[in-house]
Amino acid sequence: MPLSLLLITVGIALRQADRIHFARGCPSRGNAAALIALQRSRATNWTPALLLAGQWLQIAGWWLLAGHGPLAAAAAAGGVAVQFRHLQEISHFAVHGVLARTRWANQLLAEIFVHHPLGLVPVPERRRLHVRDHHPNAARPGVDPNLAELHQAGLRPGTSRARFARAVVYPLTWHGVRGTVAGIAASLRHSGSWHRAAAIVAVLGASYLTGGWPALLCGVLIPRLLLYPQLAWLSLINEHTWFDPEPRTGSPAWVEAGRCLRLYPHNRALAAFAATTWLPYGDLHHYAHSAHPAVRWNYLPALERHLHQPHFTPDGLLTGPRSVIAHHRRALALHTTARPGTSKPAHSV
Repeated sequence: MPLSLLLITVGIALRQADRIHFARGCPSRGNAAALIALQRSRATNWTPALLLAGQWLQIAGWWLLAGHGPLAAAAAAGGVAVQFRHLQEISHFAVHGVLARTRWANQLLAEIFVHHPLGLVPVPERRRLHVRDHHPNAARPGVDPNLAELHQAGLRPGTSRARFARAVVYPLTWHGVRGTVAGIAASLRHSGSWHRAAAIVAVLGASYLTGGWPALLCGVLIPRLLLYPQLAWLSLINEHTWFDPEPRTGSPAWVEAGRCLRLYPHNRALAAFAATTWLPYGDLHHYAHSAHPAVRWNYLPALERHLHQPHFTPDGLLTGPRSVIAHHRRALALHTTARPGTSKPAHSV
């Protein structure tokens, strides 16, 4: 157990190199242009590499811990799921081209450390779906692939309470698990499938060699197939007022303020917990990211303080009348929203 804790500690320490490097000279608040100029002056390839290596070192620590009894195995499953979620969000900024200094480094780091070992689609395809298709069209029926995914899971107008509840935990259902497995299989059908398959086999083998069957089961399979997809799903649900966006024209910040939300704006403890677990690396500040996608996560808090708040600032995710889930449920029950493919895209956004 001491070795596992040491690996986790060293992994956390390695990750701080990137945070410290980009924190130098960061203002408490600032406009997007100034923050982008600052991050470009700080851009490097070595701190993102250390950041990603630190994440995997932490995962290795959890693998070692998994063999120390049922409680340790359960903790490892949760710990690795959180690290997988962190890796996904780091690669999200690589897709936007702001993780490393060059486009080549962004793609290479994302593929080697995230997309290959986790069985995700190639980075160019994710860039097309996310940057080209989602960002300009967030919450627009028939255009936004993320909204189509929510509809497909059962979050659509007229849905029953039971189906709505199942849709909130969709990745944990049989259909959700089957979709996760199908997504991994689809990633192996792309060009270079042999080294994508080899990367997945390497992760499975490394986990077994590090912590035996408990590490393989609780350190890879359960996190990758169940827990991490659920964390990512809750993050997706929390990004926008998907089913009742306020149509706006004007500046990017003004447009996004009408279709984004900001969770826990007045609760620092819950905000800190979310930022270190299921909403990491700037995902808690998704409104600021949507308004200015070229800003790295290090500077999103400063940017957010420069912007007006979005029109919906919920106090909770799952419970309470002002929670994200309650808001979505009311919107689906009371508002008529066209299903994907049945409405023409608006041209004013």
